[in-house]
Amino acid sequence: MPPNPPRDRTPRSPRKTTGEAGAQPEKTLTISVTRGDETFSFHDRLPLLPLRDVVVFPYMTLPLLVGRRPSISAIEKAVARDRMLFVTAQKSSDVADPSHDELYRVGTVVRVIQLFRLPDGTLRVLVEGLCRCRIERFQWSSDYYAVKVTLLDEPRASGAEVEAQMRHVLALFNDYVHLNRRIPDEVLLTANNITDAGTLAHTAAAHLLIKVPQKQRLLEAENAPSRLRMLGETLAAELEIVKLERKIEGQVRSQVHKNQKEFYLNEQLKAIRKELGHQGEFANEIEELAVSIKRARMPREVMAKANKELDRLAKMSFMSPEATVVRNYLDWLVALPWRRSTRDRQDIREVEGILDEDHYGLRRVKERIVEYLSVLKLTGHNKGPILCFLGPPGVGKTSLGKSIARALGRRFVRVALGGVRDEAEIRGHRRTYIGSLPGRILQSMRRAGSRNPIFLLDEIDKLGADFRGDPASALLEVLDPEQNHTFNDHYLEVDFDLSQVMFICTANTLYGVPPALQDRMETIRLPGYLETEKVQIGKRFLVPKQRAAAGLAPGDLKVSETALHAMVNRYTREAGVRNLEREIAKLCRKVARRKASGLLKRPVSVTPRNLHRMLGPVRFLDSVIERTSRVGVANGLAWTETGGEVLTIEVTILPGRGELQLTGKLGEVMRESGQAALSYARSRAQQLGLDKWFYRDIDIHVHIPEAANPKDGPSAGITMAVALVSALTGIPTRPEVAMTGEITLRGTVLPIGGLIEKAVAARRAGLKTIVIPAANEKDLEEIPEDVRADLEFVPIETMDQVLGVALQRPVAMPSPAPEPPPPPDDSQPAHYTH
Repeated sequence: MPPNPPRDRTPRSPRKTTGEAGAQPEKTLTISVTRGDETFSFHDRLPLLPLRDVVVFPYMTLPLLVGRRPSISAIEKAVARDRMLFVTAQKSSDVADPSHDELYRVGTVVRVIQLFRLPDGTLRVLVEGLCRCRIERFQWSSDYYAVKVTLLDEPRASGAEVEAQMRHVLALFNDYVHLNRRIPDEVLLTANNITDAGTLAHTAAAHLLIKVPQKQRLLEAENAPSRLRMLGETLAAELEIVKLERKIEGQVRSQVHKNQKEFYLNEQLKAIRKELGHQGEFANEIEELAVSIKRARMPREVMAKANKELDRLAKMSFMSPEATVVRNYLDWLVALPWRRSTRDRQDIREVEGILDEDHYGLRRVKERIVEYLSVLKLTGHNKGPILCFLGPPGVGKTSLGKSIARALGRRFVRVALGGVRDEAEIRGHRRTYIGSLPGRILQSMRRAGSRNPIFLLDEIDKLGADFRGDPASALLEVLDPEQNHTFNDHYLEVDFDLSQVMFICTANTLYGVPPALQDRMETIRLPGYLETEKVQIGKRFLVPKQRAAAGLAPGDLKVSETALHAMVNRYTREAGVRNLEREIAKLCRKVARRKASGLLKRPVSVTPRNLHRMLGPVRFLDSVIERTSRVGVANGLAWTETGGEVLTIEVTILPGRGELQLTGKLGEVMRESGQAALSYARSRAQQLGLDKWFYRDIDIHVHIPEAANPKDGPSAGITMAVALVSALTGIPTRPEVAMTGEITLRGTVLPIGGLIEKAVAARRAGLKTIVIPAANEKDLEEIPEDVRADLEFVPIETMDQVLGVALQRPVAMPSPAPEPPPPPDDSQPAHYTH
């Protein structure tokens, strides 16, 4: 039986036939059929059910799916009367509404065994074939077709010739069932137990997987011997086809693994095409690849490589794994932008306007971009610069790259390098296995679709290295303007020109970036935003952005500048504006909740007075102690990945035995700075008015608050020394003074880094004077003018100068006196000299 029930097709509107209106009604005859011990009777006028793609034989049981209204009516009429129905096949399966002439006249009378009504209105009917009949005439009866039929009587065949035909058909049918896995073995058991020639012919013909016209000829055969003869010829032909299929299956099975199902099917298809002589069928794909190679406008040596690989592909099987590798390789060569590029925006003023629209401040960065475009406009060519935006998170490094792309009118692509440890991620995998790909550089170039995009290498300081190679070293060729015009990816093995690309790198710190890689980049520091800049950014960019994200209209929420000042000072403490944006988003969500609930009757205005009610308690307060004179306390400046910070270093003198204790989760470098500060104080004991052996009876405890945060760096030496001298001498320090610098044992102050970030942090904290090493005086030009205007920078070279600025009064410096002998130490033996 077929796996899916075939749908019926009902003939079109009736034509003039005998039995229509106006004709005399004919007498209905009863036909009786005996099958074994059972006799069936039916009238010679039966409801008609046309079928498509199926021929029903006597002794055959199969399900049918009926959906058209006349066919449903015919089945309902048959069930209501005697459950007898006449079915016949249509000549063309493509005709949805066949006429009388498009139906075969010989069909089968069937009995409806089961009837199921489906939810969609269709019927699922199980029928059993009884006998063959011929249609004499068609007749339309109210809402269904009926036909007058005559029985095709078939005498019982016997004799030696019939027995020989039966054995021949049974032998062929046995071979056919054994070779064809789609026919169940139960059919073979049934056929072997049949002794009647007609029953055997109908049973075998019903299970042959042949076309409808062939089955219809078997059904229309005059008698059992002729049907057996036709059946033997058909079985012999089908056996040849099935044996050829099994031969092809055997050839394929010997070449592939049993679990590679997809590969097995492809090989089977290849073997079939080979037997049929269809060997040049894939020539069109080769031609398409050849046309694509010509259109790609590759360099001469690349085109030669592509044509060579195309010749290899034409000679190998398209189903082999190697062909897949070659095809993917050619697809990558064709897809890369060898010649395609975008035109830069030439209006310098328009570029400046776009940069000002997207970002507030960042004067140096904008000047550098305008300079690059100016040179490009005057010369017509310029090697792509490698800019590195260096600064804490949230200052707009990544978004600045998008703004540059929009200002220049170029495509923008971004590659995140955080956590990349495999060199192949940059330079690609070699074509030694299926699934190899180019590196991220060429993948992004394909995605950009042009040879001169803005290419952002994000978080370049987060690159790693392990046994798979060093990605930072692989970037040397990418970021070198003298080498990247011949960048060679391991996958392509041909040179690709990256000289027209404008590379932009971002990093929080250059610590850990190889010096060779730093040498190839032009570093532009983004130290962080000032308070006034944060307020303007919030007013111009963040408030409209978050207001729209929350679904609010411009008039639903208004945030005053004084409220933004309060949010910056009391609710955020950062170099960038991410936390400020989160606080603004919090305001917008609260207003959006009121609007969605229908409680928003008028616009909400945020002021410093109602800010506490909407954002909660103030998170950051200015310490009163830090604004007063203190003994043993000094303000230091530190650099972190999130920007500059002000550190308060405290020193306490306790009775003890000369031990130095350093707390605050300090790193090794800061611990050494504390040791150096104590050694300096001991070497200057007489100048500071201290006893030479003052440290023997005391313990010194140096502490930096916020002990949960790890701290380390080579710039806290002079701050520890000032706090230590203040605690030993009792002279208070000046609270408005902060300092940064490293100390040597001789009291020399060494230069430091991160001066811009530290200056911004000092201004944010309200400090007035900064003590810096004299070697860092050259860096003052890089500090923003607003910061320099509010701070006084005091360059120093020695620790003695630092004490003169940081302490409220000068330290007593008595003239050196003869040193008294040290007190005897009972724990050590005495030493004598002669």
